[in-house]
Amino acid sequence: MNNRTFSPRMSLRLSASLLLAGQLLFIVITQFHAGGDANNHPAIFAAYAGDGIWTAVHLGQFASMTIMLAGLLSLVFSLNIQVEAVRWAGGFGAASIAATLALYGVLQAVDGVALKQAVNAWANAPEAEKAARFASAETIRWLEWGVRSYQDFALGLGLLLFAAAMVRTSGIPRSIGYLMGLSGLAYLVQGWVVGSGGFSLMHSVAIVLAWVLSLAWMSWLAVVAWRMQGSGLAKEAGDFPQPSGGSANAQAFLVSE
Repeated sequence: MNNRTFSPRMSLRLSASLLLAGQLLFIVITQFHAGGDANNHPAIFAAYAGDGIWTAVHLGQFASMTIMLAGLLSLVFSLNIQVEAVRWAGGFGAASIAATLALYGVLQAVDGVALKQAVNAWANAPEAEKAARFASAETIRWLEWGVRSYQDFALGLGLLLFAAAMVRTSGIPRSIGYLMGLSGLAYLVQGWVVGSGGFSLMHSVAIVLAWVLSLAWMSWLAVVAWRMQGSGLAKEAGDFPQPSGGSANAQAFLVSE
């Protein structure tokens, strides 16, 4: 067999590896984020102002999110989507994920840079200026809520569209697609909660739920991808219409579970 026969398998392995590595890295880095009641602005702003690794943490979050979203974008090229409507779902899902990355970049500019400078200015301001500085920091915080809300909506929509494509992909367990869809719904819930009430307890619960569901389907996908065998590709090729010239193996995307 030539190298093209194995390109879908290698593409899926790359996608699954990026997804799982990005998600795990994001969770680990987020543990270093300054904690506290995020909706108690006087207390949390003081914690943010005293955080010496704020910039590094947010840069790490951006890098890990970029890795994870790159895995999602590469996933659409790994799927052998046979139905035209489902192919469109994958394309729109990729567009939604690209929008997610752009929104996340804006989010980290607001949170990782602008908010940090605002809370530092508030903490160091003379007493006569503190009220105005605090109001400025709150305004940036509310802008963060808005960007985070729409970033979660875009990510949730992208995951739902990819999930629709995943369940129609030959050789991948449909349960992976269903778990991906549930994680997409968890991100939609996050978007609604943070947009209407900020970083509340319910938002934290939705974050943890999304992480658990995402780790479940990403880990499962990685196992499936790394268990793929060349013989499985050849054996399953007959499940698809055979094009002329004996090039069916180059077009079929097959996974031996």
